[in-house]
Amino acid sequence: MTLLWAWHLRLKNAGIVDAGWTALVGGLSVFYALRIVDGMPGRRLAVAAMLGSWGARLTVMLLYDRVLRRPEEGRYANLRQRKGTGANRWFFWFFQAQALAAIFFSIPALIAVLNPSDEFSAVELVAAALWVVAFAGESTADRQLLHFKMDPGNRGKTCQVGLWRYSRHPNYFFEWLMWVAYALFASATPLGWIAFACPAVMLFLLLRVTGVPATEAQALRTRGDEYREYQRTTSVFVPWLRRSSSPASAEAS
Repeated sequence: MTLLWAWHLRLKNAGIVDAGWTALVGGLSVFYALRIVDGMPGRRLAVAAMLGSWGARLTVMLLYDRVLRRPEEGRYANLRQRKGTGANRWFFWFFQAQALAAIFFSIPALIAVLNPSDEFSAVELVAAALWVVAFAGESTADRQLLHFKMDPGNRGKTCQVGLWRYSRHPNYFFEWLMWVAYALFASATPLGWIAFACPAVMLFLLLRVTGVPATEAQALRTRGDEYREYQRTTSVFVPWLRRSSSPASAEAS
């Protein structure tokens, strides 16, 4: 993460920290699966496949959508402006905090590969099925948003197509659901309940810290009343049926 921080100075884009974090979590998980050879090979392969493919897909998507030849995302640009001359120093410690967070969020993978059982349990099979649903949901949400943003006619507008019609943050919801799946998979192991700390912390971060609050604050700054109406009619997190538009919005449309 120190190397990425140094690279971010050249790029002038702190968004690379998000790609670095996902790459670290996925890489650590694959490392555990390869190095801890006492566990059941099928289980180690499942852990490497789930967290490795999650990390690879999300890292590539974040680099393409937010970092390479892209301006710094609004929430990071706003942070940089607020920190003033001390911004680079503040971001250095922020990058280091993400390194520690990567170790914490790799705990489900470590616990899972330490499972001494020679067979998959029913809980692990359910967790794997939940992961497939969550992975497909997040991939779909990211693809729908990317296609929306690629249309020049949508510049400055709010994406309200596909999954984004039923949740303001479907990507965050399915991301969290994947962490539930990882914890559930690890829970088949003695002391596996510890892994549920990860989806609990992830939910707190998404809803109260770095996810929804920062993203919505930036959306309100750039889209104003259109986004306020989107907030009024659309579920913030869990995909759900939309509420009816306000009379004023209906007349305007």
